[in-house]
Amino acid sequence: MRIAQIGFYRDPADRDPEELLDAWPTLVDVAESVTAAGTGVSVIQSSGHSRYFRRKEVDYHFLPLMRRRLQLPVQESFAELIRAMAPQVLHVHGLGFPEEVLLMEQAAPGIPILLQDHANRPPRWWRRSAWKRCGQTIAGVAFCHRHQARPFIEDGVLARHTPVYEIPESTSRFVPADREAARRDTGVAGDPLLLWVGHLDGNKDPLTVLDAVAAAARELPDLQLWCCFGTAPLQRQVQRRIASDRLLDGRVHLLGAVSHARVEQLMRAADFFISGSHRESTGYALIEALACGLPPLVTDIPSFRALTAEGAVGQLWRAGDAPSLCSALLRMGPRATPADRAAVRQHFERELSFEALGHKLTAAYADLVRRDERASYACPQPGKTAMPA
Repeated sequence: MRIAQIGFYRDPADRDPEELLDAWPTLVDVAESVTAAGTGVSVIQSSGHSRYFRRKEVDYHFLPLMRRRLQLPVQESFAELIRAMAPQVLHVHGLGFPEEVLLMEQAAPGIPILLQDHANRPPRWWRRSAWKRCGQTIAGVAFCHRHQARPFIEDGVLARHTPVYEIPESTSRFVPADREAARRDTGVAGDPLLLWVGHLDGNKDPLTVLDAVAAAARELPDLQLWCCFGTAPLQRQVQRRIASDRLLDGRVHLLGAVSHARVEQLMRAADFFISGSHRESTGYALIEALACGLPPLVTDIPSFRALTAEGAVGQLWRAGDAPSLCSALLRMGPRATPADRAAVRQHFERELSFEALGHKLTAAYADLVRRDERASYACPQPGKTAMPA
């Protein structure tokens, strides 16, 4: 089987293709996971550069695919490229490119199209017409949890009969390592040691997490929370909350932005991963924590339910509810045991690893091909005759 994975989102910084692959690991990881499962992959990525190269058995084509007056500037070249690839499925990253998908279908008709959610939301009413036409064209859609498709179906931009595949957006190359060695390397401590990796914003909800940590600290006096974050619109509120509470002052450590390699070491050093998200399309930091064998304390939202097998690993708690998080934390105990961490890593390998992601995507592709073949059999094209039953 041969697949074309297509990215219409163009890098605002217009980085060189090789540099972009390093900056966007998901682009590489998804392609390589499918290749490792035995399926041929070509990546077509919108770019200000025109470049082709092959890396680790994946063909990368960088082309100017961005929409201009509802026309693909390289539509004929794109059609020729697709014909040369002869893919059986077109896998598009993101739901937010209905006009591009419709033009792509015109340029390469008859090939099943799979759209994969990347933190998309249903469109405003004035954009729904194009989305609805796109929804009638595609063969399937992938979300981390099938519940995430419901708003799109209810708004009529996805047909109710559209197959929905539960597939995370990516995987992680992180691996577990000795906890004590990681603590010495990073200089962190705590019993338990909680790790936060995420922005300090309203969706991530750090203030609810701080309320829960303050409550839990009454029974866990050696508890420490270490926070890695990028953007931080709530940083001042967070700092004021910490400074005003003796149960938080000296217990919560705001590390700010840290390197990806250091995040891996911190996850190896921690006892539990903590998140207060109200909404996530998948949850990359949670995937990385699970890859390190780090038990999670995460909100009971669809994507986190999918990634934790409905809470089979770690604990789920109600978003925005500090007592719910406090109770979950106390149920977890003072520290994660080696057996706890081994169970989390086993779950990752079974459900979220490169091998698992590759097999899930390949199974979705194969299902779309079978559906397309059945549809062609049932409704033969003009000039063709269906085989007798």
